[in-house]
Amino acid sequence: MKAKELDALFDSGEDITQYLDMSTLTKNGTQTKKINVDFPEWVINSLDLEAKKIGVTRQSIIKVWIAERLKEEAQSLQPN
Repeated sequence: MKAKELDALFDSGEDITQYLDMSTLTKNGTQTKKINVDFPEWVINSLDLEAKKIGVTRQSIIKVWIAERLKEEAQSLQPN
């Protein structure tokens, strides 16, 4: 199918999902990217203790805590 034909179907309100390859779809901003971060030993030990308390890995607790903090920061920047 040519792009113009697909555009015409879409513009007329037709369901075009049968013409799309859904296996290649990704949501923007959800792709993972590896980084390296150096922490002092006491921070790593503290992270390990906290992670063990709640039964998750060190990596999981780092990701959750950073995501929580970023969400808090974003909310504090929004006007009331």
